[in-house]
Parts: sequence; structure tokens; C-alpha cells
Amino acid sequence: MQNSIREAKQALRSQVSARLKQMEPGQRAAASARARALLASQALWKTAQWVLFFAPLPEELDVWPLLTEALAAGKKVGLPRFVAEDESYEACQIQDPKSDLRVGHFGIREPASRCAPLRSTRLDLILVPGIAFDLNGSRLGRGKGYYDQLLGELRGTTCGVAFDEQIVDEIPIAPHDVRLDCILTPTRWVDPRP
Repeated sequence: MQNSIREAKQALRSQVSARLKQMEPGQRAAASARARALLASQALWKTAQWVLFFAPLPEELDVWPLLTEALAAGKKVGLPRFVAEDESYEACQIQDPKSDLRVGHFGIREPASRCAPLRSTRLDLILVPGIAFDLNGSRLGRGKGYYDQLLGELRGTTCGVAFDEQIVDEIPIAPHDVRLDCILTPTRWVDPRP
């Protein structure tokens, strides 16, 4: 059973990655701008005091400009930081993107060592990257389980962030996979919670 789920996930990663490679840079930028505007219009965004962002990879939807807007609006902002000792991520607060960031373990921007881990695991909004999502809140990550582990330690509304090309009918899930509360794409805000 586990092998068949793993194989189905790998096949889906390949399919969605191929779709993402076909997107032009201008198409990515325009779609990212639409998604940021849609997120900024949500009541959840407007009322959130604590937001966990992620630093997008080149093929991921870019919500990064909202980080500086969040800080300017007085929101508290966190980012995941890789902890090599136990191969996990921890959420850390950042206050100034220019001085608080460094290139981390996987070549991804993350909080510098001087940035403190969050004292509370309760956040208002947790923005989550992934390879693919379905509209029931299931997420397909890169296969290492890092984000599922991090999400298991945090509390708050989790929101998958994706291009429309990353939405699929169904994600094969394993018992350790974390279901998300909502999904943001350039064209829709989906809240599958009952």
C-alpha cells in the first residue's frame, strides 16, 4: 500500500512539474500578482496578526511581496528555518527582510541564526508551498516530509499557495500527510472546511 502511494505521488510530481515548466516567466509573474491581490482581499489576511510565509522557489507562486506589506501593516512575520541537527524546520520571526535573511540549506532564503524561533506555535495564517493540491485541502510536497512535520507542530489556519496548474482532482495521501484549511490560486480562494 505505501509503495503504491509513493509511486502515485512521484508520478503526480512529474506531471505537475512538467506543467509548471511550460509556464512563461511573465505568465508566472501575472498569476502571482493576481493571487497576492486575492489573498490581500480575504478577511483572514486582513485580521491576521501572525503570518508564516515561505520563500518561494523560482517555479512556485510568489507571495513574497506581501511579506514586506505585512511588516509595514504591523503584522508579525515568520519563516521556516532548516535545523540541520535533526533535519527539520522551525518557524522563526523576522523583522527586517534585508538583514534577517540568509541563503539556507537548500538554497532557499530563511531566517538568519540570530532570528529567534517563535515562542508560540499559534499563528493566524500559515502559507504553505507544494507541488500539487486538491480542492479538499490535500497537499503533495517534495517528498521529504519536512513541511508536514512543521505543520504538525504549528496551530493556525493553513493555506496552500499554488498556480491553477498545480490543482489536481485528487492527491494520494498517507496517514502522516496534513490536510490544509484552504487553498489560494490566482483565480480562487477555496475553503474546504465543513
